[in-house]
Amino acid sequence: MSDPIKVFLVDDQELVRAGFAMLVGSQPDLVVVGEAGDGGQAVERLSATAADVVIMDVRMPRLDGVQATKIITDRLGERAPKIIVLTTFDLDEYAFSALRAGASGFLLKDTPPAELLRAIRTVHSGEAVIAPTTTRRLIERFVEAVPAGDGTVAPTLAVLTEREREVLLEIAHGLSNPEIAAKFFLSEATVKTHVGRILAKTGTRDRVGLVVLAYEVGMVRPARG
Repeated sequence: MSDPIKVFLVDDQELVRAGFAMLVGSQPDLVVVGEAGDGGQAVERLSATAADVVIMDVRMPRLDGVQATKIITDRLGERAPKIIVLTTFDLDEYAFSALRAGASGFLLKDTPPAELLRAIRTVHSGEAVIAPTTTRRLIERFVEAVPAGDGTVAPTLAVLTEREREVLLEIAHGLSNPEIAAKFFLSEATVKTHVGRILAKTGTRDRVGLVVLAYEVGMVRPARG
């Protein structure tokens, strides 16, 4: 049996952390290895506590979840845990900033327990925690913060083959691997290989990061109205 997934909880409300701890602790393949009441504590404790996945609230005193996410991912590099940001509809802009800071995805605070548990396992396996269409909707709401492209191929994308750029474009449009495979008459395994190469060539952590990248370089723009 493999070792349990080590989960670290960050929220300024003790009752919320207690609820998450009970939920995580009820699963045989998950274990809580630490908690923090704000982003500052999270940064300090994660420097000494090995964790696989962090559940990070956005709005906290001293240091918010976005800043903490960036510090943790920058400081720990490849050793950084996967970070799931918790947000509410009226704080989507913070979630977008957190994705750009290195988070692996986001969940709403009223997410059903089963979905939260599934998300923990999903990001631990290296996948994005949120559906591509959800990612796209979030980015489209706050893409004003992203500079528009000038129509040329960005240097970051110049390393990609034409097919890889086509796959990236469809990822940004919210298509899943099976949908991309069907569109280009490819096998899902081939699409997965393309996605892996795109991640490696662009130095991007996960699928969420690819969507953000596509908007950052002006490869795609949101529909207005």
